[in-house]
Amino acid sequence: MDVIHAKCAGLDVHQKTIVACARVMTGKTVQHHLQTFGTTTDDLLALGDWLARHEVTHVAMESTGVYWKPVWYALEGQFQLLLANPMHVRNVPGRKSDVNDATWIADLLAHGLVRSSFVPPEPIQELRDLTRTRKQLTREIARHTLRIQKTLDQANLKLTGLLTDILGVSGRAILDALVAGERDPDRLADLATGRLKASRAELVAALHGRVTPHHVFMLQLHLTQVDALRAAVRDLEARLGDALAPFRAAVERLTTIRGIGPLAASVLVAELGVDMSRFPTAGHLRSWAGLSPRQDESAGKRRSTRTLAGNPWLKTTLVQAAWSAVRKDGTYFRAQFLRLKARRGPKKAIVAVAASILTAVYHVLQREVSYEDLGGDYFSQRDKAKLARRLIARLHDLGLTVEVRAA
Repeated sequence: MDVIHAKCAGLDVHQKTIVACARVMTGKTVQHHLQTFGTTTDDLLALGDWLARHEVTHVAMESTGVYWKPVWYALEGQFQLLLANPMHVRNVPGRKSDVNDATWIADLLAHGLVRSSFVPPEPIQELRDLTRTRKQLTREIARHTLRIQKTLDQANLKLTGLLTDILGVSGRAILDALVAGERDPDRLADLATGRLKASRAELVAALHGRVTPHHVFMLQLHLTQVDALRAAVRDLEARLGDALAPFRAAVERLTTIRGIGPLAASVLVAELGVDMSRFPTAGHLRSWAGLSPRQDESAGKRRSTRTLAGNPWLKTTLVQAAWSAVRKDGTYFRAQFLRLKARRGPKKAIVAVAASILTAVYHVLQREVSYEDLGGDYFSQRDKAKLARRLIARLHDLGLTVEVRAA
């Protein structure tokens, strides 16, 4: 097998140690130099000096949790770095050790068998931290909301089915009154404003329960946590707005795609960046995101077409955008969804729509243009002859004979 990189290194990165293997080829002689380093800043600088002494040009490491990131930042700019998927560089079974893993990675890199994962530049990584943290905080708010509903059910206050949002204006006013000591159902019902899902009589009946000091304590505890989390989300969104300033034009172009709003556009920029040159085609991007069917074939039989895991932050955002996009009549995404739903079911159809949205995102970012919808009649206009033959055959199956003439 041809040697692509004569002087390279493989790193087996852990929380406290890094096992490095420098593979140096001189003529036809190959030498492996092994050394173990710590993970402090001084140790990482020593690792860089050690690799430089062996004249290493390329360095590969596995993406193990977040432990690879300090190593990457310490060596970036000195060497050509490659981040490998652990599934792609797994060692031969029965030979698992830190030294063998580092040597195996170095050998794979020397022969060009390590495919580098996508590592975005630092501004995009900061955006990722902000958008992902925002999603985690909103999930925490949702969890505390469920705990508040559980406490209300324990107190036999049946507000869950009567208020659209238990933490909305009406719901929050009632909860604050309960914490303050109000127990009269009529007075609590007077705090509800706007249109409700239930009548006043139903609301008064639902507010008649048994609220103990323990319930009050739990409600106040969760409401305090919700307020703190919402304040954190507001601060984070302000920071996110500043971080998005250099990418504002890309965000505005992405919002022209049906189903993608400003928040989803910011998540797309944070997960993908704005440089699409690292993905040769839209198909490569769909595969990286986990929206393409896997290749699992043996003996001429296809065993599975399930999608891979991919990027969960990106995939969930695209699926949510797809559900929003298919609700609009007269659009390409809705026509695609209805066309596939009849044959494949709603779940597979919505994943296909999410893949189409990602394809549109790829071309919008690559060409720096706005999105133009193909229209709801795209599939019917794409091949009129094929559609006519199918409809004629359907009428023939019903026992009818028709004569077709051009309008």
